[in-house]
Amino acid sequence: MNTNNKEITLEEFSKVDLKVGKVLNAENLKGYKKILKITVDLGEEVREIMSGIAKYYTPEEIVNKNVIVCTNLAPRKFGEQVSHGMLLAASNENGRPVLLTVLEDIKPGSKVS
Repeated sequence: MNTNNKEITLEEFSKVDLKVGKVLNAENLKGYKKILKITVDLGEEVREIMSGIAKYYTPEEIVNKNVIVCTNLAPRKFGEQVSHGMLLAASNENGRPVLLTVLEDIKPGSKVS
Protein backbone atom coordinates (compact mmCIF):
# COMPACT_ATOMS: atom_id res chain seq x y z
CA MET A 1 0.00 0.00 0.00
CA ASN A 2 1.39 3.38 -1.01
CA THR A 3 1.30 5.62 2.05
CA ASN A 4 2.37 8.70 0.05
CA ASN A 5 -1.16 9.15 -1.32
CA LYS A 6 -3.99 10.39 0.83
CA GLU A 7 -6.88 7.96 0.96
CA ILE A 8 -10.31 9.18 -0.03
CA THR A 9 -13.67 7.70 0.76
CA LEU A 10 -15.96 6.10 -1.80
CA GLU A 11 -18.26 9.09 -1.31
CA GLU A 12 -15.43 11.49 -2.23
CA PHE A 13 -14.51 9.40 -5.29
CA SER A 14 -18.13 9.34 -6.44
CA LYS A 15 -17.91 13.13 -6.91
CA VAL A 16 -15.52 12.63 -9.83
CA ASP A 17 -17.52 12.29 -13.06
CA LEU A 18 -15.62 10.10 -15.53
CA LYS A 19 -17.06 9.34 -18.97
CA VAL A 20 -15.95 7.83 -22.24
CA GLY A 21 -15.51 10.48 -24.92
CA LYS A 22 -14.87 10.09 -28.64
CA VAL A 23 -12.36 12.55 -30.09
CA LEU A 24 -14.03 14.31 -33.03
CA ASN A 25 -11.28 16.81 -33.81
CA ALA A 26 -7.86 17.86 -32.54
CA GLU A 27 -5.60 20.74 -33.48
CA ASN A 28 -2.63 22.60 -32.12
CA LEU A 29 -3.74 25.50 -29.93
CA LYS A 30 -2.45 28.72 -31.48
CA GLY A 31 0.19 30.35 -29.29
CA TYR A 32 0.89 27.17 -27.28
CA LYS A 33 3.52 24.58 -28.25
CA LYS A 34 2.41 21.89 -25.78
CA ILE A 35 -1.39 22.20 -25.94
CA LEU A 36 -3.88 20.48 -28.22
CA LYS A 37 -7.42 21.80 -28.58
CA ILE A 38 -9.57 18.68 -28.63
CA THR A 39 -13.27 18.40 -29.47
CA VAL A 40 -14.83 15.45 -27.64
CA ASP A 41 -18.26 13.82 -28.09
CA LEU A 42 -19.61 12.96 -24.64
CA GLY A 43 -22.92 11.54 -25.84
CA GLU A 44 -25.37 14.27 -24.93
CA GLU A 45 -22.90 17.10 -25.47
CA VAL A 46 -19.73 18.04 -27.31
CA ARG A 47 -16.95 19.81 -25.39
CA GLU A 48 -13.64 21.46 -26.10
CA ILE A 49 -10.78 20.31 -23.90
CA MET A 50 -7.26 21.71 -23.90
CA SER A 51 -4.64 19.07 -23.17
CA GLY A 52 -0.87 19.33 -22.71
CA ILE A 53 -0.12 16.35 -24.95
CA ALA A 54 1.02 18.07 -28.18
CA LYS A 55 4.63 17.06 -27.55
CA TYR A 56 3.58 13.39 -27.49
CA TYR A 57 0.59 13.06 -29.84
CA THR A 58 -0.25 14.58 -33.19
CA PRO A 59 -3.86 15.64 -33.73
CA GLU A 60 -4.26 12.91 -36.36
CA GLU A 61 -3.23 10.19 -33.88
CA ILE A 62 -6.07 10.85 -31.49
CA VAL A 63 -9.02 11.68 -33.78
CA ASN A 64 -11.72 8.95 -33.56
CA LYS A 65 -10.15 7.49 -30.40
CA ASN A 66 -12.18 6.76 -27.29
CA VAL A 67 -10.67 8.49 -24.26
CA ILE A 68 -11.55 8.81 -20.59
CA VAL A 69 -12.64 12.31 -19.60
CA CYS A 70 -13.15 13.94 -16.21
CA THR A 71 -16.23 16.01 -17.01
CA ASN A 72 -16.79 17.90 -13.76
CA LEU A 73 -13.42 19.60 -13.41
CA ALA A 74 -13.67 23.37 -13.06
CA PRO A 75 -13.11 25.16 -16.42
CA ARG A 76 -9.61 26.49 -17.10
CA LYS A 77 -8.61 29.25 -19.51
CA PHE A 78 -5.83 28.96 -22.06
CA GLY A 79 -5.63 32.40 -23.63
CA GLU A 80 -9.02 32.97 -25.26
CA GLN A 81 -9.96 29.26 -25.07
CA VAL A 82 -11.61 27.52 -22.13
CA SER A 83 -11.08 23.85 -21.32
CA HIS A 84 -14.16 22.01 -20.10
CA GLY A 85 -12.71 18.78 -18.77
CA MET A 86 -9.53 16.73 -18.66
CA LEU A 87 -8.36 13.72 -20.64
CA LEU A 88 -6.93 11.09 -18.32
CA ALA A 89 -3.50 9.60 -18.95
CA ALA A 90 -0.93 7.48 -17.18
CA SER A 91 2.77 8.34 -17.31
CA ASN A 92 5.20 5.74 -18.58
CA GLU A 93 8.71 5.25 -17.16
CA ASN A 94 9.98 8.19 -19.25
CA GLY A 95 7.22 10.52 -18.09
CA ARG A 96 5.38 10.34 -21.43
CA PRO A 97 1.59 10.54 -20.99
CA VAL A 98 -0.32 7.54 -22.35
CA LEU A 99 -4.00 8.32 -22.87
CA LEU A 100 -6.46 6.09 -21.06
CA THR A 101 -9.00 4.37 -23.27
CA VAL A 102 -11.31 1.35 -23.33
CA LEU A 103 -10.77 -2.09 -24.87
CA GLU A 104 -14.07 -2.23 -26.73
CA ASP A 105 -15.99 0.34 -28.73
CA ILE A 106 -18.59 1.92 -26.46
CA LYS A 107 -21.13 4.70 -26.76
CA PRO A 108 -19.71 8.19 -26.08
CA GLY A 109 -20.91 9.45 -22.70
CA SER A 110 -20.82 6.03 -21.05
CA LYS A 111 -20.08 6.48 -17.36
CA VAL A 112 -16.84 5.06 -15.99
CA SER A 113 -17.35 3.44 -12.61
